[in-house]
Amino acid sequence: MIDRLRKKFIRICMLSFVTVFFLLFAVIYLFTEVQTSARLDTLADLVSENDGIFPDFEQFGPEAGQILPPDGVNQESPFTTRFFTVRFDGDGELDSVDIRAIASVSGEEAQAYASAALEKGKERGWIGNFRYKVYAVSGGTAVVFINGADTRELNQRFLLTASSVFVAGSVVVLLLVILISRRAVKPAVESYQKQKQFVTDANHELKTPLTLIRTNLDIMESENGPNEWLSDIREETGIMTELVNRLVMLSRMDEDQSTLEMARFSLSEAVGETAAAFAGTIREKGMTLEQDVPPWVTCTGDEAAIRQLLSILMDNAVKYCDRGGVIRVGLSGGRRAVLTVDNTYEEVGSIQLDRLFDRFYRADRARTYGSGFGVGLSIAKAIVEKHRGEIGVFNLDGRTIRFRVKL
Repeated sequence: MIDRLRKKFIRICMLSFVTVFFLLFAVIYLFTEVQTSARLDTLADLVSENDGIFPDFEQFGPEAGQILPPDGVNQESPFTTRFFTVRFDGDGELDSVDIRAIASVSGEEAQAYASAALEKGKERGWIGNFRYKVYAVSGGTAVVFINGADTRELNQRFLLTASSVFVAGSVVVLLLVILISRRAVKPAVESYQKQKQFVTDANHELKTPLTLIRTNLDIMESENGPNEWLSDIREETGIMTELVNRLVMLSRMDEDQSTLEMARFSLSEAVGETAAAFAGTIREKGMTLEQDVPPWVTCTGDEAAIRQLLSILMDNAVKYCDRGGVIRVGLSGGRRAVLTVDNTYEEVGSIQLDRLFDRFYRADRARTYGSGFGVGLSIAKAIVEKHRGEIGVFNLDGRTIRFRVKL
């Protein structure tokens, strides 16, 4: 249990760390993409507004009649910007291709890029590593392409560096979390150890007086004969003994070191025999038992523990089934065996289903005599977890409770 708690703490911490990183990574990625697109769009605007060529930087300045250069544009921009322009006439036929400002693209490639841009039907966008802008010119249409390969490569290197830092940071954080986790779960460990010690001490302290009571009952019945009061004492003693045994069992199931005897066995046979053991009680209470258990389903596990699990689920179904109701037991095979136990219960809406596996919780809030101890389903859950399975409870149709176990 403590190991599971530590692992859960580590998983939560690492999941939080990874989530924050990916959010930051996504924000940085989107920011760089937007900034890159905006910068290249600025260059495309300059070229498109200057009849397909890059304007001289001298036209920008603080003097009267001049304007300041856009952000990111300086004296070197005309020499570092790689672009090409393709023009089409009014009929969509190729008019001219200007590739003087780029050496890595041929005329045929420039035409193919331009045709692809026009097919997209958007004013701006990306084709490969080129940012394009479609604009109208006298007598036709032109497309200017700005080479963004260098900028994208720098962005990719930055993101790769950030990813490497993240991986290294994750290893460091994982080691720190593992070290810190011991201290983080220390209060839970101490509380758990006290709880186990209490159960163990209570077991020893209660078993002795219970044994003494039973012995004295035997002596009194042998001397005076059985009577109503002695029978009541014996019954209550038996109930107390059962409660102590269940608490001890639950405490042992919680121990991570406790092991089960795993072996292959017929789950169909175990389910059928366990359900049959409750058939008499079910008939006496006016209920109906229905089974859908194929004979070929097998399982690897502790057969005695699985039978106990089935007994707990059947006992719970009998206790909380309506008079004249139906109890259904289903089993299916496959990669994972699935067991279901259903029972009709008109007041299912009043039950806190998410608390049924809590210790000492009972659907009968009045805790009437004979309604159980409230630890049976906790034991059932512990058995399932020991088998690395899953158990859940569901409200099927507003009047039926279903317990489903995947082994």
